[in-house]
Amino acid sequence: MRQVLLVNSKSNPYHSAVIVFCLAMSPLVLAWTNSPASEYKIYAGSTHAHTAYTWSHGEQFAKGCKGIMTFSRKSPDAAVPTWSGGDPKGKSPCPAILVIYGSQYPGPQVALKPDWEEVQGVPARHFSKAKENGYDFYVSSDHSQEAVFQPISPDNPDWIATKKQAAEATDQNFVVLAGFEYSENDGPGGQGHINVINSVEMRNALAAGNDLPTLYKWLEQAQANGDGPVVASFNHPGAAQYNNWAYRDPRVTDIITMLEVINSNNKIHYEGFLQALEHGWKVSPACGNDNHGLTGIARNTSRTFVLARSKTKAAILEAMKNRRTYASLDKNLQCRYSVNGAVMGSTLKNAGDPRFDIQVSDPDTNSAKDKITKIDIVKDGGAIAETYSPHASYEVQWTPTIHDNKSKYFFVRVWTAGGGDAPDADPSKPVAWLAPVWAER
Repeated sequence: MRQVLLVNSKSNPYHSAVIVFCLAMSPLVLAWTNSPASEYKIYAGSTHAHTAYTWSHGEQFAKGCKGIMTFSRKSPDAAVPTWSGGDPKGKSPCPAILVIYGSQYPGPQVALKPDWEEVQGVPARHFSKAKENGYDFYVSSDHSQEAVFQPISPDNPDWIATKKQAAEATDQNFVVLAGFEYSENDGPGGQGHINVINSVEMRNALAAGNDLPTLYKWLEQAQANGDGPVVASFNHPGAAQYNNWAYRDPRVTDIITMLEVINSNNKIHYEGFLQALEHGWKVSPACGNDNHGLTGIARNTSRTFVLARSKTKAAILEAMKNRRTYASLDKNLQCRYSVNGAVMGSTLKNAGDPRFDIQVSDPDTNSAKDKITKIDIVKDGGAIAETYSPHASYEVQWTPTIHDNKSKYFFVRVWTAGGGDAPDADPSKPVAWLAPVWAER
C-alpha cells in the first residue's frame, strides 16, 4: 500500500499570535509508472479562504444586514465625496459593509455572534484547522481592501502577521501559502476577483488609481515572498467578467495560471473557464472553498489538486505556475494525464494528432458512488472531442488518439457514479475538471 498524506485574541479580533488515504498498488497502477505524469505526486488543498483579517463580513457576524454603502467621490473631478449604494434590494434596515476611501469596514449595526471565535479566527487558527482536516496545502486570501491592511505596505503589521503565521504553520506534512484577494465589484476597467499568492506586497482594488490593467502590469513585476514564484487565479468568474477577458499579454498570462471552476464547495463556473480559454488565457482549474470562517474547512469536501514533485512551498507553487492542477467535487479523486509525452498543463510544440494517456482512480473502494463512469476530452469552444464510458471501476486508464490538427487546447473531465462528496452531488454532471494542454498552431 502507498500512503499519501493527503491563536486568537478576545480583546482584538485582528491580532494574535490528515485526510489520509491509501491507494492500493494494483497492477494497473503499477503500469502507469512509466507515464510522464507519474513522476509527480498528487496533493489536495484549497486556494481561497478568508480569515478574521477579512473583518468586514464573515461567519463571525450575526445575519440580518445586506448591502454595501460607499463613501467616495463619484468621479475624480467631483467637488466632494458622497455616500452611495446601500441595500440594493431594500430587504434590510442597514448596510452590512461600509467602504470609505477604499477601506472596507463592517456596517455599524451588524453584531458579532457571542461565540464568534468558534466560527472565525486569525490565519493561524485556519491553518491549524486545515491541517487537522487533512489538507495538504491551504491558501489564505483575505481581501486587500480590509481596513487592517491599510495603508498597503510590505510593513503593514497584519500583512506581516499573515505571512509569519503561514511560515510557522508549514512543515513536512502541510504547506500554507499566504495571498490576498483583489476584489473589484464596480470597475472601472472591468469587474472580477483575483487571488494573488506568494507576493511581498498587496494591491487594493478599491483604492484610487487601481483597475485590472494596473493590476496586470503590477503582477508582471511583483516580487515573490521567499521560495517559489508569484501565481494568481481568477476567482468565481462569470462568462464575461474581467472586461470580457481583456488586457491579456504574454507576461501576465504566465502569472494568472489558474481559474476557480469550483467555488464554495459546489458552485461551478464552467462557462467562465471556457470563455477564459477562448480568449487566450492559459488557466488550469482550481477549487476555492471561499470560506469566510472556520466551519467550511471541515464541511467543504471539494479540492484543488496539484501534481507536484514534493510537498513543499516551492514545489506546490511551481505546480500552480505550470498549470498542473485540477478541481474536483470528490476530496481524494486521483487524476493525471499526458499528451504526446507532455504532462497536463503543458504547451505542445508539435501537437500533431494528440495521443492521450489518462489515468483516474479513487481510493474509496468500499463506496460504489466513487466508481469512475465516464471521461470526456473537450476541445476548443467546449466541443467534445471524444468520450469514454468504461465499465464502472475504481481505476481507469484510457489512451485515445484524437485526430485533430486544428484545435488550440484540450482538457479532460471526469464523472463518477455519485457525482462527488459535495452536497447535492449530481452523477449526471462532471465531478472533476483537469488542466488543459495547449497546442502551438
